Amino acid sequence: MSDVITETAAPAEGETTRMNMIQAINSALDVMMGRDDDVLVMGEDVGYFGGVFRATAGLQQKYGKTRAFDTPITEIGIIGVAIGMGAYGLRPVPEIQFADYIYPALDQLVSEAARLRYRSAGEFTAPITVRSPYGGGIFGGQTHSQSPEGIFTHVSGIKTVIPSTPYDAKGLLIAAIEDNDPVLFLEPKRIYNGPFDGNWDRPAKNWSNHPASAVPGGYYRIELGKAATVRAGADLTILAYGTMVHVVQSVVEEAGVDAEIIDLRTLVPLDIEAIEASVKKTGRCMIVHEATRTGGFGAELSALVTERCFHHLEAPVERVTGFDTPYPHSLEWAYFPGPVRIGQALKKIMKD
Repeated sequence: MSDVITETAAPAEGETTRMNMIQAINSALDVMMGRDDDVLVMGEDVGYFGGVFRATAGLQQKYGKTRAFDTPITEIGIIGVAIGMGAYGLRPVPEIQFADYIYPALDQLVSEAARLRYRSAGEFTAPITVRSPYGGGIFGGQTHSQSPEGIFTHVSGIKTVIPSTPYDAKGLLIAAIEDNDPVLFLEPKRIYNGPFDGNWDRPAKNWSNHPASAVPGGYYRIELGKAATVRAGADLTILAYGTMVHVVQSVVEEAGVDAEIIDLRTLVPLDIEAIEASVKKTGRCMIVHEATRTGGFGAELSALVTERCFHHLEAPVERVTGFDTPYPHSLEWAYFPGPVRIGQALKKIMKD
């Protein structure tokens, strides 16, 4: 079942530091590399430069060039080498610089990493954690803004994780690195430096004072497959993940709807029990994600809710998503599921 995040969500024990998501990810990598010599970081520009978004900054200087190193520009090679390392006992954390670049490595991930435990009858595993920034909101255009999570949720053997806060990012990343199966860890780059307010054109006020930015400096983990209820409510369940968690929060507060917002955190494994309990309580369900609509993960969520909660629903399940087009550069805010479209969907579902 889900955790409920409240104003005291950050652990009281131990020192905490205010972090954005980039810093929290860096801290998770630092903690795990310090605890386990088999953990290593690899990818394009992740070593000396510290990554295009600086998520691996300082790790090569601290742990050396054999544990934090640059690779050639070959995604299929990065993932292929990582799978081999994992099969022989290491725990590599390869970075794909943008999720849009992951497609050349699709065969390695789908046909090799995801199948290795099964095809070897458990003799070998692929304990790799593939990190990659995903989604839009930074004017990256069609080749730097994609949300490919739905592709990987279709593949048996790969876990898919998407954090929405610095606190979750660190705890989930640590759990992913410790997992013995391959994990795709997608990082919503729109909120790398903190979420934005309802207009999505400037940073939210006082984000550094938000409890989810208080991140413990040492080791902690968040169990994969466990959703978080970020707002309790009685009239409507909203399912979201990544950047969209913050968008729906701002819209709900502005609209005055008593909505329960569930941050899925991991798409595979999915906390279906938390979803089912919430929808049966509220009688309505809205799903929000940035990826394209057709074949998006929202379709699977809608099917699951309908199958499990049909007799409790007071209105059809509503989806607010990206459009079935390439991500446009000049019309990014029309494509991005923002406050206007979510607000319209809220009015529609609450009328039914």
